[in-house]
Formats: sequence, structure tokens, C-alpha cells
Amino acid sequence: MGIKKTYEEINEKIKKGKAVILTAEDVTKMALEKSPAEIARSVDVITTATFGPMCSSGIFINFGHPDPPVRMEKIMLNQVPAYAGIAAVDAYMGATAESVTDIKYGGAHVIEALIKGEKVELQAWGKGTDCYPGKEDIRYIDKGSVNEIFMFNPRNAYQNYSVAVNRSDSVKYTYMGVLLPRLGNAMYSTSGELSPLLNDPDLRTIGIGTRIFLGGTQGYVTWNGTQFNPEVGKNQHGIPINNAATIAVIGDLKKMSSAYIKAAYFEKYGVSLFVGIGIPIPLLDEEIAARVSVSNRQIETTIFDYGSSGKPQLGITNYEDLQSGSIHLNGKKIRTAPLSSIKIAREIARVLKGQISSGEFLISKPVQQLIK
Repeated sequence: MGIKKTYEEINEKIKKGKAVILTAEDVTKMALEKSPAEIARSVDVITTATFGPMCSSGIFINFGHPDPPVRMEKIMLNQVPAYAGIAAVDAYMGATAESVTDIKYGGAHVIEALIKGEKVELQAWGKGTDCYPGKEDIRYIDKGSVNEIFMFNPRNAYQNYSVAVNRSDSVKYTYMGVLLPRLGNAMYSTSGELSPLLNDPDLRTIGIGTRIFLGGTQGYVTWNGTQFNPEVGKNQHGIPINNAATIAVIGDLKKMSSAYIKAAYFEKYGVSLFVGIGIPIPLLDEEIAARVSVSNRQIETTIFDYGSSGKPQLGITNYEDLQSGSIHLNGKKIRTAPLSSIKIAREIARVLKGQISSGEFLISKPVQQLIK
């Protein structure tokens, strides 16, 4: 009979300090010598991680009522517009919102400033009503002076992002960075064998209610992310070769760290936010053990031409080649560079491993699967 474990059994071992926790990279190395059954028998949890630009991110914030109270209908934070169509003193600040005075500054920078504990200028206006007679609220806020700030990101942690190249004769400025003409470079943005959703391609353990590491604190998966498309093609190892699944996530900004949430500006494109996410995967059985043993050579992704209308597909490559610094396409050697940081992803995986080992972070069973 095959190896079978439960969340309860694994959490009990975590509480007693007896659980065996490894990073995804550690398990990949272990798989060179051990079978999935041996791995499932000896390892309880693996940690995965990614740190890269995730534009579809932002924060909900409740400012608290000024005196006299104002029904805030137009809101700016450090000259960056926030969405005010929620309630009197609630707003949503999107990471890609741009300042009205500086296109290189935006919502992502406001989010990072708040995480750091910095003061942010609030400007709010309303028409004035009987219950909210005030018409203006201008003051400085920080994460300690407002009621709540929580991050809610509608689309994070793409399962497998495509590679971007440019066959045209001109430089292209994109959300994948600067793409040089005539296949001058190739950009990618997934952490390969460390990537969370690639270690659980069928999302057996990642679903609604899954506890995750988000920006330095504990957060949760709340729903499938937008543009969720797990039905894309897969390779012989059962791994999606395109964007595929995404997750929506939530966490308390007041407990986050600016080490794992970073604002960025992409030249001639706009503002984005680098988000650090780590997800533990419990090794419930041999099938999951086989999945988390995936290597960069086995993980393939699609190359698209961002210099042409419609972004035509040009070929397939793997993460071993991408991380080596170059790939070959149509007989040409092309330099590669990651948008995501493998260094910080490894750090997140190690930090999460430590938190689980100490009993600070328990594994949570999804209350609903994302793939039916």
C-alpha cells in the first residue's frame, strides 16, 4: 500500500518539532538518488517560493473618520489616485496607479512606503452630506494611524510565465523589461523548480484557504486569480508550458516587510510591484512527492515574440537553459535574464522552512479546490 499522510498528522509532527521540512530545490536534488516513495516516506513538507513583478496587486485601506467626517469621493495618496467608490473612508490603491505629477512613482511606491512605516500624504474630497458634512480631509497617515490596511492581490504567482523576445528592428519597452531588437535578449519571470504552482501543477494542496507566506507575513489564498487558465497544454512531465493557473491572495500589510515587497518602474511602461510569495506543499503521497521532485530541465515554457502584433509563438525552452544565461532559437544564441529573483526566492523558501520547523507556521488544508 502506498504512502498516505493527512494534514492533521503532518501538523502534529510540526508541533512536536519532528517534521522534516526541505526546500523544493533540496527535494529535486534528493530525487536524483531516491524514489518518490522514499521521498514521501522521509519528507513531510517542501517549501516553494517566488519573488517577481506582479502588477495585479494592491491594498484596501480604511483611514478612519476625520472631524468633521467626510464621505471621501476622490482620494490621493502621495499624489497617486486611489479608488474611492467603496465607502466613506475606504479605498483601494492599485500597485500600477501612477502619480499625477511623476509617472515613475505610483501605487507600488505608496504600498512600500506604508510597509516601511513612512508617512504618506492623504488628500480626500467629498461633496458634503448631512451625515458627512466635511468636504476635505488633508493629513499625513502611516500604518499605525489608520484602522486597517490589508493587501489583496487579484492575480499573483503565475504558474509558468512565457519567455519574451523581440524580432523587430526596434527596442521594445514592456512589462517584461527592455527587449532588444533582432533577438538581442530573452526575458523570463518564473523561479523554475522553486516556483509554487509548478510544484503542484494540479493544485491538489493549493486552494482557497491555503496559508502562505506573503510579503513577510502569513497570508492566504482567497480564490483563483484572474486570467486563471489551467487547461493550457502540458509537456510529457505534466507541467503547463504556458501561463496557466494564478491565485488571488490576501495578507495584513501592517505585518509585512519591505524586504519582500518592492516597488519598481519599468522604463516607458509603468509602475509595478515585486511580491514575495512562499507556499508550503505537504507530501501527502507518492504522487505529490513525484511532482515536487521536478527539475529545471523538466520545466518547459513557451517563447513569444513581443516585437510582433499578436505575439506569435517561436518555440519552447526549459529553465535549466534559461538560468544558464543563454538559450538557442533559430540557430542563434540569445542572452537570457530573469525579472524574478532566484536569490530572494531561495531566501523566502528558507525563511518559510524555518517558520514551519519552529511550529510558527502550520499547514492548512484548502476548504475548496481551485481545479474542479
